Amino acid sequence: MLENDRASQGLGIVVLQADPGHARISMVIREDMTNGFDIAHGGMLFALADTCFAMACNHPHLDEGTITVASGVDINFLKPALLGETVTAEATEVASTGRSGVYDVKITRGDDLLGVFRGRSRTIASPGKK
Repeated sequence: MLENDRASQGLGIVVLQADPGHARISMVIREDMTNGFDIAHGGMLFALADTCFAMACNHPHLDEGTITVASGVDINFLKPALLGETVTAEATEVASTGRSGVYDVKITRGDDLLGVFRGRSRTIASPGKK
């Protein structure tokens, strides 16, 4: 999936593990990812968590012609990430029923919890497919 994800490639996201219902990825906070306070912009941490969520809920056993997208998400930022730090996101499936799912993502720096993200997913037909 990451091979076609130009946004995540541009952020330098690295896949550490990707399995059905679970994914783990990381990225290094670059200068162009910081805000006016010289800490990681929240949108960058959101993008990391969102990419991890997408990798956990889009896996090879999905029916051909379908994709799984976010139907809603919530994020709580707990601590800042700093320039040069490596941050990791780990997504875990909490529930999956029919075409809907719920996933939790932890954003960490080592053992330090920086944020938590909860994503709700929906499996739909791929654009252009009937």
